Amino acid sequence: MGRFLRHALALAVLLAVLLPFLWMAYAAFMPKEAVYSGEIFSKVGFSLENVRGLAKEGFWERLLFSLGLSSTVVFLQLLTGLLAAYALRAGLGLLPFYLVLMAVPTELLLVPLYGVLKNLALLETFWALLLPFAASPFVIYLVYQGMRAVPEELLEAAKLDGAGHRVLLFRILLPLVRPTLVAAGVLAFAAHWNLVLYPRVVVSDPGLWTLQTWLTDLQRKYPTDWGLLSAAALFSVLPIALLYLLFERRVVATFEEGLKG
Repeated sequence: MGRFLRHALALAVLLAVLLPFLWMAYAAFMPKEAVYSGEIFSKVGFSLENVRGLAKEGFWERLLFSLGLSSTVVFLQLLTGLLAAYALRAGLGLLPFYLVLMAVPTELLLVPLYGVLKNLALLETFWALLLPFAASPFVIYLVYQGMRAVPEELLEAAKLDGAGHRVLLFRILLPLVRPTLVAAGVLAFAAHWNLVLYPRVVVSDPGLWTLQTWLTDLQRKYPTDWGLLSAAALFSVLPIALLYLLFERRVVATFEEGLKG
């Protein structure tokens, strides 16, 4: 009986969490007349009208732009994270500095960062969206934790065979920490994908808006078009959902290994 109650409670919590997402998916393909008439269950139907409306508003262009931007950011963060983590493992005493940076809220850096970008004449450019995110203290620390798990004897043996830093990093450590890099990449992509305030501050050109910034503008334009807004929200969350579903086990395993370490 106790087991049944636990399963029932878990199912109830799961349904409560999934209900908003199920409603969003339902509303995204619901005919507009059903929404405006209020008969959302008696007039059940399937319509692509909201999807066509997103295309007219330029949704897919913003989606592709954000995919390219966030993917580039992830590549840069993994590259700099790999190099910085190797330097930390090799004895560079800057680990406390990275821990402090991880504790600083991103919003506190917005004003000084805006001033730096203005002095460099990078405001209203693509580089303002890219360069400040070329490195991440969180990614560096995560990769560093992965490198710490590599036995020191393995690296010492490679050094005795004449291996230099390039061989140690790219031929020995890189294959061993690849799962950690995958998990770090998923988390870095999600963090950059969901940025709203920063892109809105540094660029005002709609052609440089990320998808999340574009969605806030769409909500202001059509505050009561629930079908259109639901379709936009559904398709905007799909890249994150698919990415996490593909690498869920790797992300969970990485954090479990970090807690054990």
